[in-house]
Amino acid sequence: MKTKLLSIILALALLLTSLIGFNSCAKDPDYSDATPISFKAALSYDYLKELNGKAVTIKGYMATNSSPLDGSYIYLMNLPYQSCPYCIPNTNQLANTMTVYAPAGKNFGYTDQAIQVSGILEVTDSPEQFFNDLYGYEFNFRIVDAVYEVVDDSNSKFNELAKNGIYEEISQMYDYLSFVTYWYTYTVTFTEGEDYLYPDDALGMITTDGYQYNYGYKDGYFDSLRAKVRSVSATEYEGIIALINEAETLAFDAVKALQDGLGNETVYKAVYKTSSLFGDTRWQYEYLNDDLQIRFDIAYENFISAFEY
Repeated sequence: MKTKLLSIILALALLLTSLIGFNSCAKDPDYSDATPISFKAALSYDYLKELNGKAVTIKGYMATNSSPLDGSYIYLMNLPYQSCPYCIPNTNQLANTMTVYAPAGKNFGYTDQAIQVSGILEVTDSPEQFFNDLYGYEFNFRIVDAVYEVVDDSNSKFNELAKNGIYEEISQMYDYLSFVTYWYTYTVTFTEGEDYLYPDDALGMITTDGYQYNYGYKDGYFDSLRAKVRSVSATEYEGIIALINEAETLAFDAVKALQDGLGNETVYKAVYKTSSLFGDTRWQYEYLNDDLQIRFDIAYENFISAFEY
């Protein structure tokens, strides 16, 4: 009886071993015909929609400490040394970041080297629809059933800017630029509750020492950014210097427009309308001319394009 029982146990053990061996030897999907995409291409929903359900491949870097601990997915970013995903200013929509999911039952190990990700692109049915992840970030697209391999990144000229924290400072410059051009879409908690910003509140947050967006208004702010970039290389990053120059001019024009509009409804005015954010009807300011917002949108696209991997 004991001999028969032992035989059964040995047979089960061999079966289990063979199943484990088969699973561990399972091959990764064949993505040899995957379409290369880029972070710049991800600015176009229409372009990505054409690739919905197809295999794609992209190069980037894992965010250093913000992906789930279980490795079920990663945040793929356009530069190394970034600790958390970047969002479009004043939103929780990812920018310069792609969410990449491992196949079911698998997980990703971490590497700080450049990687090439390959997987299936999933895109929402419309630009107004979003996927959500565990942390509440929103995105129109994601890469699923993905695999990756380490690649050579020695030719990436932006690595030094990322390593020295300069890329993050330039990203913060666009947060400031977003506020001074789109301040009327921002909200704040007043004594009577949360509401959109009033012009004088927005101006105070820019011009008052210690306030949230005062850093971009300080004397020498843009000069300091240019100096930091040139400290890495005096000549190699003139395209980045051009971004800073563009931002400085737009920031000056935007703050002046905000100041000129105080008590003058030829610049902007309060409009009583339905709020999609609050789900009711309330006052919100808007510019009579949207030139500042158009200029910001162009500047932000230039920023993402300039740091293409």
